[in-house]
Amino acid sequence: MDYQALFDAKEVVVGLLYLISAIFFVVGIKNLSKPKTAPRGNMLGAAGMFIAFVTAFLDFGIHIGPGVIEVTFDYWYILVAAIGLGAVIGVWSALGVKMTGMPQMVAIFNGFGGGASLLVAGVFYQFELETTSASELAIPMLVATVLSGLIGAVTFSGSLIAYGKLQGLKIIPGKPVSYKGDLAVKLILLVAALTLGIIMLLNPGMIGWYWFIVAAGIILGVLLVIGIGGADMPVVISLLNSYSGLAAAATGFVLGNIVLIIAGSLVGASGLILTMIMCKAMNRSLVNVLFGGFGGDSASSGESADSMYEGKITQTSSEEVAMVLESARRVVFVPGYGMAVARAATPVRQLSEALEKAGVEVAFGIHPVAGRMPGHMNVLLAEESIPYDKLLDLDSVNPTFKQTDVVIVIGANDVVNPSARDEHSPISGMPILDVDQAQTCVVIKRSLSPGFAGIPNPLFAKDNTLMLFGDGKKMMEELVKEYKEL
Repeated sequence: MDYQALFDAKEVVVGLLYLISAIFFVVGIKNLSKPKTAPRGNMLGAAGMFIAFVTAFLDFGIHIGPGVIEVTFDYWYILVAAIGLGAVIGVWSALGVKMTGMPQMVAIFNGFGGGASLLVAGVFYQFELETTSASELAIPMLVATVLSGLIGAVTFSGSLIAYGKLQGLKIIPGKPVSYKGDLAVKLILLVAALTLGIIMLLNPGMIGWYWFIVAAGIILGVLLVIGIGGADMPVVISLLNSYSGLAAAATGFVLGNIVLIIAGSLVGASGLILTMIMCKAMNRSLVNVLFGGFGGDSASSGESADSMYEGKITQTSSEEVAMVLESARRVVFVPGYGMAVARAATPVRQLSEALEKAGVEVAFGIHPVAGRMPGHMNVLLAEESIPYDKLLDLDSVNPTFKQTDVVIVIGANDVVNPSARDEHSPISGMPILDVDQAQTCVVIKRSLSPGFAGIPNPLFAKDNTLMLFGDGKKMMEELVKEYKEL
């Protein structure tokens, strides 16, 4: 038997399979750019990961040498059991999570990715120390190990804090936590972690330095995210997703695994691009998001809610709104996280269908940061089979509001706050949906409470605004009933 030919054939097969999995990743991410093709993108990405896993086992688990073919992975049954358990947990989580809990799920998955990267890099580093002289360890591998441990630890702990904030856990405050000198503390901790990394490079024979770096990264991740409020969670989730990709790419360099480098780089780059899109949608820099502590605190300046609303709120009923809709020719729905919480997507879809049946032009205005994660509203509405061409982004829908008869704002607040046009407002310059320019604006809301930004909304007091107070789902169901009766 020509073992050299078999070895060469194995290398060719491994390379081709890694290339195929990488193509699946790239095409999958491309498909994720549009709601209509996103499900296919998810399936392509999952298929690519499965191919990569099988290929990694073929690459590392089967040894072909002079006169021998053997399976070198001694504990394969543990791996199979772990994969089976992970698959069960993954399917159970995916089927059981509510749409309102999807941001939390994404956050925790980011954390798991970072945690897995730092553990794999640490175990491989320990293996190398036991099988190779410390002086023979390559500097690039050591640098990648340091980066994997630090970035993975920041991702892990930061994602757990983000999960706690989104989930509303009592032990983790939803508002930004700030203290005197907090920025200096974070910078000192970062410098300390990098210093530990340099020490590890100079003294590669001690595994303890790696775990000190991980500990510093965990503390840094907590401090970075605990100081960020709810309004910035979409940006934080995107950034942590990018971190998890960078940690995976660094681990790929540690292992010398090409497909892990490719996959991690794709996730890191796409996450960073999405983060910058989110920052642009909020008219804020990434540095301001990370260190500004915006989101969740009451405004310290500007007109108070009492003076803004007193004697200016026009309350309405579902019957009156139905009568307004009866004479409308164009209606735009503007959903927010409150619609997801109230589970009001179904009656929203029912009303939109009833309007279209009556010959009314219907559209949906989707702000980039509506909800608690990018694309949250698009996915929610897509689940109701609302046509994708009716989901208009900010640039597409804003020019149409002046020609819109009725806008129905359900569960949105900051993204429709006209205060953004005031240079003295905390959200000054943030691109908003110009719903106040429509002929009539109906706001469905439980109360006059502020959004994540913690500031009052002058939209509620405008002459063309009607406030329909109550649970979003209940109000929408009543509205559907009243409109159909008319």
